[in-house]
Amino acid sequence: MDIIIDEIIRSRRKTIALQVSHDARLIVRVPFSTSEKLIKKVIHEKRLWILTKQEQAKEKYKKVYSKEFVNGEGFLFLGNSYKLYIVDNCEFSLIFNNENFFLSKKFLNKAKDVFIKWYKEQSYKKFLERVEFYSKVSGITYNKLKITNARKRWGSCSSKGNLNFTWRLIMAPLQVIDYVIVHELVHIKEKNHSKNFWNNVRIILPYYKTQKKWLKENGHLLIL
Repeated sequence: MDIIIDEIIRSRRKTIALQVSHDARLIVRVPFSTSEKLIKKVIHEKRLWILTKQEQAKEKYKKVYSKEFVNGEGFLFLGNSYKLYIVDNCEFSLIFNNENFFLSKKFLNKAKDVFIKWYKEQSYKKFLERVEFYSKVSGITYNKLKITNARKRWGSCSSKGNLNFTWRLIMAPLQVIDYVIVHELVHIKEKNHSKNFWNNVRIILPYYKTQKKWLKENGHLLIL
């Protein structure tokens, strides 16, 4: 059984690191000068560890199911789960009252699209608020903010200083959202994950490792 490398990330790091993501993807982080031959050698040596981690990730991932748009189903927003209720004669497609979600019965056949639209709207407002706050705190300026449909990247930063965040992130706790926002803001200043990069993140968010760990362990739950 061949082991597929899903992503190779080259940076100024000095060592090779292997990472199995929550959806069983293998990510290899290597120094710029690392040869393909050496990468394959390390993969072969760590073969058993990789396969074990991937099996564990797949088993964990199987336990997460897509949402059903029925009464009582829970939907995440800012780290908390809120129950959904299907209602008749509602002039709005979706209402959230800080305690529950109410979906109009006439929009039931488009429920997923309705939720995505709502999540995107909330994402833009909340992320813009947090980006502005941390931009002032850090002194790092950005260009534009965009909400994406990305499934495997929580955020990204372009060479022009544009910040991109997936709407799925709005399901996470605010502290976790802040970590991703600060992470991408610092990338405007530091383009790689160097020691200096993490030092800058730590200055802004001293306890960022807790939020980073939460995202690694629970990111697979942020689904619709």
